[in-house]
Amino acid sequence: MNDSADRTGPIGGGWDDRVPFLARLEQADGAALQELGREVIYQPRSTLLHQDEPTTHALLVLNGWTKVTAIHPNGYQALLALRGPGDIIGESAALTQRPRSATVTALERVRAVVIEHERFRVFLSRFPDVAFQLLALASDRMRAADLRNLQFASVPVRERLAVLLLDLAQIGRRTTEGWEVAVPLTKQELAGAVSASREMVQRELKSLRDRGVISTGRRSLVIMRPDVLQRIAQAAPPTA
Repeated sequence: MNDSADRTGPIGGGWDDRVPFLARLEQADGAALQELGREVIYQPRSTLLHQDEPTTHALLVLNGWTKVTAIHPNGYQALLALRGPGDIIGESAALTQRPRSATVTALERVRAVVIEHERFRVFLSRFPDVAFQLLALASDRMRAADLRNLQFASVPVRERLAVLLLDLAQIGRRTTEGWEVAVPLTKQELAGAVSASREMVQRELKSLRDRGVISTGRRSLVIMRPDVLQRIAQAAPPTA
C-alpha cells in the first residue's frame, strides 16, 4: 500500500473485509513464513501470476494492491477479488500443483515474497497452526463468494454497482472532490465484478455521473456523494 495516500474509506465495506492471512498468524509464524522466500518488487500493471500457467510458487503480499481476474473461453473477463497487504495469493495452485485459475495484476507498486511450492508444503506440515489458518482463510473466501453470488442474484445492477463502488472506496484516496477509487479497473472488469453486461454498467455509471454522485475520467473514478450510494446500496442484502 502507498503509505503516503489516505486509504481510509467513507464507510465500512464488504469487498475486502476479511482478515489478511498474515494478520491471522502469530508474529513468529508470520516472520518464519516470510523467511521462506525472496522479496520481489512488481511495478504497476505488471502481471504477478498468469491464468492457466503451470504453478511453481505462492506469493505473500507485503505492500501494494493487486486485482484477481479470470477470462472465460468466450472472452468474458471478471474481476474476482482484490488482494493487498498481508494477503497470500496463488496458494491453492501451489498446493495442488494445478494450473492457475486466475490472473493477478499489480494495481500499484507491489512488494511480495515469492515462496516455492515445495518449501511452502513442507512449512505447512511443520506448522499446523499456519495450515489451520490457511484452511480458515479458504473457508472465509468461499463464504464471501457465496454471499456475494446470493446478493447479486437478488438485487438489480444499480444496487450491485453501488455496493461495489463503496467497497472499492475502502482502498481509495481522499481528494478535494471526494473519494478517488485507487484501483484502475476497466468497465469490463467492473461489469464482471457485478455479473452484468458492460453496456448495463455504462448506463448506470452515466446515471450516477449525471446526478453528480460520481465523476469519471480515463481510468479514474471519484465518488463525490457516498451518501447517495449508501442509500442505493441499502436495498441490497448484507454481505457479512
